[in-house]
Amino acid sequence: MTEDVKAQKFSTLFRWFDQNGDGRLTHDDLQNMAEMFAGLAREDDKENATAMRNAFETWWQLLLTHGDADGNGQISRQEFITVMEANVTHPQHFEAAVLAIVDALMRALDADKDGVLSLPEYVRMYDALGIPPEHSEPAFRRLDRDGDGSLSHAEFRAAITEFYLSPDPKAPGNWLLGPFA
Repeated sequence: MTEDVKAQKFSTLFRWFDQNGDGRLTHDDLQNMAEMFAGLAREDDKENATAMRNAFETWWQLLLTHGDADGNGQISRQEFITVMEANVTHPQHFEAAVLAIVDALMRALDADKDGVLSLPEYVRMYDALGIPPEHSEPAFRRLDRDGDGSLSHAEFRAAITEFYLSPDPKAPGNWLLGPFA
C-alpha cells in the first residue's frame, strides 16, 4: 500500500507538471513550472525567483539522469514515478530539488515578511499555480497544524515533505494539490 499511495501522489504531480497533457515531461515542461513559481516572486525579488528556477533545473537533471530509461530526453509517467520514488525523494537529492523550491517560495509569498503565510497569501499561490481555488481553504485548514490561522515555514515544509514522503493516505500534506483520493 505504501508504494501505491506515493505512486498516486506522483501521478497527480506528473499531471500537474505536464501542462500540455501530452503524457511526457520535457525540459520545457519543467522550465514552464519554474516560471510559474518564479512568477510568484515580486518583480524586484530576483534572488527567490532565481532560486526556484535553479531548483527546478536540478530537479530536471535528476529526472533526466536517473529516470530517462529509454534515453529519449523525455520522462514518461512511469519513468517519473520510478525516479521520484528512487532518486528525487532520496535525502541526498530532496533538499536541493524540492525543499529549495519550498524555501524560496515561502520567502517570495510572505509579502508582509511576518514569517508566515496567511490564507490570502496561500490562496494567491494556489491561483497562480493553476490549482483550483475551491481547494485553497480546505488545504490551508489541514496544513495549519497548530490552528493559529497561518502557515509557518516549518508547517509549510512539513506539508511538502509529507506530500512527497508519507505513505499515509490521510496525511494533511497530501492536500497540497487538492483532495487526495
